[in-house]
Amino acid sequence: QVQLVESGGGLVQPGGSLRLSCAASGIIPSFTVMGWYRQAPGKQRELVATITGGGATNYANSSVKGRFTISRDNAKNTVYLQMNSLEPEDTAVYYCNAQKSYGDRANYWGQGTQVTVSS
Repeated sequence: QVQLVESGGGLVQPGGSLRLSCAASGIIPSFTVMGWYRQAPGKQRELVATITGGGATNYANSSVKGRFTISRDNAKNTVYLQMNSLEPEDTAVYYCNAQKSYGDRANYWGQGTQVTVSS
């Protein structure tokens, strides 16, 4: 059974930093692409960044390039999103995603963690 558990969200002032974590279980890290998505109120869920099992990264949202960093620790089966220079526009629920590249190639979501950037 695959589980993704996010943590690290909260309230932060503009210009501040947060690090989100996603602890995964039931997947083989080396063969699973992990990603972070976000959904702001009234908007569609959007891809923020992905990282392959080998550590190759892709930032799909130009507004976060240079401010956000995705990383993973395969030994801990955990993926991180370091968010710096946060802006009010970054306020959203952030979701962890896992895409298996083996077996049934299923896709999984975490429950989400709220990030609020406000003074």
